[in-house]
Amino acid sequence: MNLVTVSGPPSSGKTAVILKTIDSVKKRGLKVGVVKFDCLYTGDDVLYEKAGVKVKKGLSGSLCPDHYFVSNIEEVTQWGLKEGLDLLITESAGLCNRCSPYIKTVTAVCVIDNLSGINTPKKIGPMLKTADIVIITKGDIVSQAEREVFASRVNTVNPGATIMHVNGLTGQGAYELSTLLYDEKTEVKTLVGEKLRFSMPSALCSYCLGETRIGESYQMGNVRKIDMSDKKEK
Repeated sequence: MNLVTVSGPPSSGKTAVILKTIDSVKKRGLKVGVVKFDCLYTGDDVLYEKAGVKVKKGLSGSLCPDHYFVSNIEEVTQWGLKEGLDLLITESAGLCNRCSPYIKTVTAVCVIDNLSGINTPKKIGPMLKTADIVIITKGDIVSQAEREVFASRVNTVNPGATIMHVNGLTGQGAYELSTLLYDEKTEVKTLVGEKLRFSMPSALCSYCLGETRIGESYQMGNVRKIDMSDKKEK
């Protein structure tokens, strides 16, 4: 079974791109499944079911969705193997714009849209910087010049990635993407012992443990303070 991790900021078009790409994968006779990770709610599992795709969803609740992802990815992998999938796609929440728990041996795809702002590629951390493939969406509602400038900014942040433009509505570019997501020579049977591409943000402070009061005397553990001095950042 092949495994792919898809991440990206909210509303960037991840689910639409995945659905169009699955259409192309299924035409090759491959069996595809999706596991959707989110925080409190998602209706994307219904969209996958309507498309005839095997799907599971995991809601992290009050936990960091990416830590929740890592804590469950082995069980997710075993589910995909049990279902006899050729390709399992995991879709993350992508809420903090910083990370998605990319695994070193698993293809990592970041979806980002042209409308997110010209400086957005610089604001996104390892989620964009360490992706193997970067998909740029919503190119049909900006000019050619804007598309090229945005793609250039993405390339500056991650010059090693394959950058593609995919239309989640029409499916333009989805076939080309599908050819990059499945390799018959690749076989994932377990992720036990594999490593993440980067360490994720950590926090163990009083607010993690349910504190709601504001003030330094209520703050304990891993707390970082903003520099409010007049000193200018270099």
